[in-house]
This record gives sequence, C-alpha cells and structure tokens, in this order.
Amino acid sequence: MKVLHISGAKSWGGNEQQLIYLIEQLNRLGVAQSLFCYENTKLCELAGAYEINVITIPRLKPYNKAYRKLLKKCVIENNFDLLHLHTSDSVTGYVITDILMRLKTKTVFSKKGISRKISALSKYKYNYKNIHKILCVSQVVLNHFEEVLYAKNHSKLCVVYDGVKVENEVLASDFNIRREFDIDNETKIIGNIANHTRAKDLPTLIKTLHALIYEKNFKDIHMIQIGEFSKLTPELQELVKDLKLEDYISFIGFKTQASLLLPQFDVYLMTSEREGGPTTVLEAFYKKVPVVSTEVGIVGEAIEDAKNGFLTQVGDVAALADKLKILLESSSLSTKFKEISYQQFILNYTAKKLGNNTYQIYKEIVG
Repeated sequence: MKVLHISGAKSWGGNEQQLIYLIEQLNRLGVAQSLFCYENTKLCELAGAYEINVITIPRLKPYNKAYRKLLKKCVIENNFDLLHLHTSDSVTGYVITDILMRLKTKTVFSKKGISRKISALSKYKYNYKNIHKILCVSQVVLNHFEEVLYAKNHSKLCVVYDGVKVENEVLASDFNIRREFDIDNETKIIGNIANHTRAKDLPTLIKTLHALIYEKNFKDIHMIQIGEFSKLTPELQELVKDLKLEDYISFIGFKTQASLLLPQFDVYLMTSEREGGPTTVLEAFYKKVPVVSTEVGIVGEAIEDAKNGFLTQVGDVAALADKLKILLESSSLSTKFKEISYQQFILNYTAKKLGNNTYQIYKEIVG
C-alpha cells in the first residue's frame, strides 16, 4: 500500500506530532509512505528521520496554480493508493486540484479540531464527493462535524483517537524547572502546555491561578506555562501584572519535546475552550501526572470526573480553583488519578493503537 500524507502545517504543534507518530507506526506495518509538505518547517525536518519520502514545496497558497501542478505531479508520478489529508488547507488544495485535474485517488481526511465558524466554501470542500472517510480525533469532534456534513455523508465519519508513543526507556529532560526558577521542594508546580491561541483560553488559566492564591489562600504554588508566544502573549503578561501574579507564574515559551517536562509537574491544568484532542492530556496520563481540565475534545471521553481526574465546564474559574486545591492537598487522590489514567492510556491512547486503527481504515478503503 502506498500512501501520501498531505500537510499544510507551517508551525509545530500537537497535530504535527501525531502525524510523526502515525508515520512511525505505519512504517512498522509495511505501508510505503510519502509526505507532501512545505519546505523549511519543523515537520519537514523531523519527518526526514523516518523511512518516508519527503516531498517539499514552497509556501504556496493551496488555491495557487503552482500548488495544483506540484500536487498533481506528485500524485501521478508515484501512483499512490491513498491520499491522507492532515490540515484544513490541504483539503482546500486537494479539492481544487481534484476538480480541475482529476487525481482519481481515494482520499481520507483527519479532522483534529472544532472550528468556530464554517463558511459555505468550507462546507462544500468537507462534503466533497471524493473524500471517502473523515477520521475524527474524538466523539465530540465527530458530533460537531455531523452538523457540517450533509446527512448522506455522515457514514464517512469515524473516530480514531490520538496516541502517544510508549518509549522503551524512561526519557527525561535536562531542563530542571525547580532549579531554573528557584522553586523549593515544598512548592507545588502546576503545569500547562499550550501555544498562545484563543482556543487555549489562557486568560482562564491565569484567573484560576489568581482564585487559588487570593481566594483559596493556597500560595505554595508556581505555575509553569509552556507554549509558543503569539500576538496574544502581551495581553496575557499584562493580565498577570494586573492580578499581581508575577511571582507565581512563568511563561517559558516553546520547548522541543515539552512532554518530557510533565513528570516535574504536580498537576497538569488545561483550560481550553475548544479542542479536538488534546495530546497533552494523554501525555500526562502516560507520564502519571494528575489532570484538572475543562471538558473539551477527547477529555470528556478520557476522564470520568472525580474518578481519574477532575473536569469542569469551559471558563468555570471557581470550579477549576476548587478542584485544583482538592487535588493538591490530597496525595492519595493524586495517586488514584495517576494510576487509573495510566491504565486508560495503555488501553486506548498509545501511538501503536493510533497506527493500527488508521491502518484498518486504509485497508477498508483501498481494499
């Protein structure tokens, strides 16, 4: 089986890490793979370490004529059995190319997130007749996407959970958080890994810290926020100053293999308002870090509130602070959450599971 992965990713994030995991697992299953992506990207760089033919192009818009010519040339010359689209703009590029140039290759699309709005053009491309299957990262994403698709296309939807690679040896980061930020051993570390985007709702993260310190009087804490800075970063930093939290939170920016820092957290906190996954919660399960999270994406399927983690409604600062305090004050509850979540991870959310489930769908389509 010959598969072409198509990605329009220009930066690195959880979705790109999932693609790398998938490539590695499909290699083990004997799938001949190629990757069509933009040059000089982190994805391009990291994919080169695996047994895959990386085909790079300039950063062209997906509706550009040159993009279409390059994609058609790639597909025709390599005679692929299947195209796997990994980003929204790769769907755009594929649909336009297929309409104008008739690629005649079976195609699947991985839907990772939930969009705020869907335009008429987007609705058309997602309902395109030659997309044979849509792999949703969670049941929440599938339910949302049903509203985008016409009823006749609902049968194309299926759920394939993200996965995390289980390492043969315990990997650790050289970056010691307590040493770098002079945090004593009695202080609890609350961790968060999220790029500075609207969907991650980091203002709620900051307000939750404020409620924990100034309303719950829980002050022996320090929050470590890891993620790529953006135009939103100055607003977040200003909010920290306004709430007098400068001594309680550190924004440390993007870190390669940030998940290796998870074991240094006493609790993982996520306050997103929209998610497909997120992979970081699954990584916390694997690294045995207890989780407090808003109920978004896969989280509501992976966590049963008060059984293996704590869930709250989106934006509920008071509930997030309450549950953080309970968890930070109870080592037995923390241990319970860690162990049950780890077993959940092994059962459902490994990269091997991701690869096997995706491969089965490929076989159903290709025959």
